[in-house]
Amino acid sequence: MPRIPLLLISLYFLIGGVAHFVATDALIAAMPDYLSYHRELVYLSGVFELLGAIGILHPKSRLLAGFGLMALCVAVFPANIHMFLHPQQFSDVSPWFLMIRLPLQGVFIWFIWWAIAKERLDFWEQRKNH
Repeated sequence: MPRIPLLLISLYFLIGGVAHFVATDALIAAMPDYLSYHRELVYLSGVFELLGAIGILHPKSRLLAGFGLMALCVAVFPANIHMFLHPQQFSDVSPWFLMIRLPLQGVFIWFIWWAIAKERLDFWEQRKNH
């Protein structure tokens, strides 16, 4: 049975991944101008969110999925910064929310790191014994 933090992470990324295909245009609007292929990047990140959401629930893929989700959090951070710097483009979102989610991204990366601690420790233990 998966641990509660893993279920929370999975649910978060499952909802986020589905949003990439349901609310594509809203997520495209969050993309910084210096990036190309906005629609494709939104779809691609949605696929990776869904894969991570599923992968983190399975012990054999949990470590890879956890690191992948942490990398994904870093990869989408420029969109969060773009939204924070251009709140007038996102009038339906509170400026406070745009600001608070920047440090929360780091907290969420730490939460994933913490949630896969057993797998990280097991991995290093196996490497040490070989």
